This record gives sequence, C-alpha cells and structure tokens, in this order.
Amino acid sequence: MSDQDSLSSALLVAMPQLQDPNFRRTVMLIVEHSGDGAFGLVLNRNVDLSAATLCASLDVLWCGNPSANIKWGGPVEPNTGWLLFNEGLTLDSDSPEVTHVRDGIYLARSLEILRTIAGAPPSDVSFFLGYAGWGPGQLEGEMTQGAWLVAPSDPDVVFGVAPDAMWDHVVRGLGIDPATLVPTQGVH
Repeated sequence: MSDQDSLSSALLVAMPQLQDPNFRRTVMLIVEHSGDGAFGLVLNRNVDLSAATLCASLDVLWCGNPSANIKWGGPVEPNTGWLLFNEGLTLDSDSPEVTHVRDGIYLARSLEILRTIAGAPPSDVSFFLGYAGWGPGQLEGEMTQGAWLVAPSDPDVVFGVAPDAMWDHVVRGLGIDPATLVPTQGVH
C-alpha cells in the first residue's frame, strides 16, 4: 500500500447502512493505516466517566476541567487508554510514546504522558478507552461495501465539535445533506 492509498489521519464517517451498533453514526479518526491493517479512534461517543475519576483511579492528579469526559475509542481492548492532544505540549515528539497524526493532532499511549498532560492539560485534549482495529484488507473491504465516507481530518473538528453534532457536521462539511445519503457500494 502506498502512502497515497493510506487513510492515515483521515476521518471515516459511518454510512447509514453500517448497522453494527458499535459504529452507527460514528466519526472515526484513522491514526494508522498500512498493508498490515488499521487503527482508529471513535471521536463522537462519550462514556459515563470523567477524566478526574479515571485519573484518580490511576493515582494521577487531574488539574483540568473537572467535567471533562472520557470517550469510547472503540470495542478493542476497552481498558486501554489513549490520548489525543494538540501541539501545545512540550513533549518530545520523537518519543516512541507519541505519534504525530497530522499537524495539530498527536496521539499518546503511556501513563507517563498521561501524568504530564493531567498536570497541565493543553487546551485541546481528548481521552479514550479502547480503539477500533482492522486486519490486513479488512478496512478496504468495508470501504468497497460502502460502509464509510472519507473526510479530511481537522483539529477544529477533532477537538471542537460536540460528539452529538459531529457526524452531521462532518457529512455537511463534505457538501452532503445527510438526508440524501443512500446505501450504495463503493468508496465514498
């Protein structure tokens, strides 16, 4: 798979015919996509858990908004934590614990980075439990079946659009009226 064929850093928007309850009306950020498969995070599903509560359970002091929610990143490894944040941190971006997704969006996956972020949260940060994963060729098969729309990612959408408005916002941002979406096969 060439870099041009990669969906890394793109948004996937669930088409109406995607009936899997895990992904119905989801917006997914694809963090990694290669011939080996894909890894992504659902951006628009909150769980009933605050960042303060999660951090307290890990003996980490949360110094940010006390009502900040944790998001459901997907059905795989639901006890695994992930952080998306903007460039407002002084972390070593070459660290193997930090992935540059695109300008303005970084992914981290370590307790040490959680401690750093929790102590001085950047303006844009999202916490996730679990992720979505696809084996080799699996996502491409779903794309061929017409399960997903592809949209460019944007930090303003990732961090600034409310979860309950995100699906509609991203679809409309593609110039599509959500009411006109019809189930079809093929890449959208």
